[in-house]
Amino acid sequence: MNVIIAPHCDDEIIGCFEILKTVECIVYDGSISQSRREEALRLPAEIPNIKMQLFNYSIPPMIYNKENTFYFPCHDDIHPLHRKWAYTGEQMARIGFDVIFYTTNMNTKFIKEVSQPEKKEELLNKVYPSQKSLWEHEKKYVLFEGYCKWIF
Repeated sequence: MNVIIAPHCDDEIIGCFEILKTVECIVYDGSISQSRREEALRLPAEIPNIKMQLFNYSIPPMIYNKENTFYFPCHDDIHPLHRKWAYTGEQMARIGFDVIFYTTNMNTKFIKEVSQPEKKEELLNKVYPSQKSLWEHEKKYVLFEGYCKWIF
C-alpha cells in the first residue's frame, strides 16, 4: 500500500499529485483544524482509490508495516511540522522501511515539471478552496513536484 504523510491538508496534492492514483492512505498531522479536515475529506470523491484518511501525531500501528511504501515530506522545508515528519521518515528509512521523500518547498534539486498542471490546480481548487491564494500567486506549487529516495 502507498501511504502519504501530509503535515498539512493540501501537501498531499502539492507534493504528490502525480502518484495520488496509486495511494490508498493519507496520514495528516493530528493538529489540523476541523475546517481543514473537512476540506481534506473531500479528496476521496475526486480520487476514489484513497480508502483511509487518518489524523494522527505519529504513524498509526495499523499501517506501520514494511510492506508499505511511505511518502514523507523532505528535510529541505523550513516549516517545523514538515521537518518533524521528515525526521520520522528518515528514522523509518534507516530501519528498513520503503520511504520516498517529496517536496512542497520547490527549492530543491530534485524537482521536475508536472505533466498536467491544469488538473493539479483544478483538484487543489476543488478540495482546498480556502487555500487557493497559495497556488494562485505562487504557480510553483502547481507546476512542479519532486521525489527522492535515500540509500543507506
